[in-house]
Amino acid sequence: MEWRRHIPVLASAAAGIRQASDAWDAVSDSFCDGDGWPVDEQGYEDGKVKRDAEAWKHVEVFLAHGPEVLAGVRAAARGADYVEGPVSEDLRRLRGIDTTLERAGQLRREWDQIMALMDASLPGSRKLYESQAEEDRNADGWHYADELSIRGPALVRAADYLAGRADREQSSRTEQARVALARSTSVRRGTLPASPPAPPSPGRPVPGRSR
Repeated sequence: MEWRRHIPVLASAAAGIRQASDAWDAVSDSFCDGDGWPVDEQGYEDGKVKRDAEAWKHVEVFLAHGPEVLAGVRAAARGADYVEGPVSEDLRRLRGIDTTLERAGQLRREWDQIMALMDASLPGSRKLYESQAEEDRNADGWHYADELSIRGPALVRAADYLAGRADREQSSRTEQARVALARSTSVRRGTLPASPPAPPSPGRPVPGRSR
C-alpha cells in the first residue's frame, strides 16, 4: 500500500485550495457595490488572479499524487463500504473525481504545449507572453480546483480510514499468527517422549562357590 504515503500531501493540497478560496471570499465584497458589481475592477481582477494562481499550485499536487491514491482507495474499499460505514458518503462523492483530474491534466498538457511552442518561436517570446498564459491557465483551472476542494477532502478521509483499517487487520493477523505459533510450539513440547530410564549400575560380581 505505497499510496498511503501520499495522503498527507493531498490533505495539505485540499486545505490549500480551501484557504485560497476563503481568503478571496473574505475580501471580494470590498471590491463590489451593494448589488455585487465590481467598483474596483482592477483590484477585483487582481484578487481573482492571486486566488487562481494559489489554487492551481495545489491542483498540480493532486495531479501528481491523486490518481495513485484514488486507485489504492478503490482497491481497498469493499462493496459494503459504499453502502454504509464511516466513509460511505466520501466514497460516493468520489464518483466524479476521475473526470476532474483528467480535465485538469488535459489543461496542464495544453499549457506544456504552449510553452514548447513559445520556446521554439522567436527568442524572447516566452518572456513576453508567459505571464498572461499562466493567468489564462489558472483561470481555467479554478473550476477544477473548486471541485477538488470538495472531492479532495473526501478522497483524503476515505484513504486515511482504509489505510488505517488495513493496518489494524494486518496487526490482528500478525497477532493471531504469533499466538498460533506459540500454541503450536507449546503443544510440540508437551508431547515429546520421556527420556528412557538410566540403566542400573552394575553390582559387584557374586563370588563363585568353591568345589
